Amino acid sequence: MHNQILGGEIMQDNSNISSEDRDKFYKIMLVRLEGLLASETDWLANLSNAAALLYANLKDINWSGFYFIKKDELVLGPFQGKTACTRIKPGKGVCGAAVVEMKTQLVPDVHLFPGHIACDCASNSEVVVPIMKDGTVYGVLDVDSPIKDRFDELDAKYLQLFVDKLNKYIDWKQIR
Repeated sequence: MHNQILGGEIMQDNSNISSEDRDKFYKIMLVRLEGLLASETDWLANLSNAAALLYANLKDINWSGFYFIKKDELVLGPFQGKTACTRIKPGKGVCGAAVVEMKTQLVPDVHLFPGHIACDCASNSEVVVPIMKDGTVYGVLDVDSPIKDRFDELDAKYLQLFVDKLNKYIDWKQIR
């Protein structure tokens, strides 16, 4: 099993390990995120580091980042990975569905998702968590993988906690 260093702690890759170990993996990542957010007030710096934290530590992903609602469409924010679609209409693709439905989208095979937008044809599965605060959707956290069925409910749970941690430190109204 491949190990990675994160904030002085050794983190295990997030595949082929027990649920208990994956829980520990995500809990350590959330502690590291808190450390990054608590020491910086700039939203752009914080979201850039948040995207990098996911990209560097989640195994078998090819994109992690954010889209934000600006003038009634999702606009690309900080990310890690290949170039991406810059604008997405609400209701279009997995990200747009997360905004309209106001709930996490866990998609085992994006090619079977109605209206999927192929920003990177190598992506085969995706998880998208809406960024919501006080009943308002401000954007989404999007993570893609070239592996079908890469994400499960445990990933969705901890990515929601990741967004919850961001909510504690970021004033989303600054981004609009």
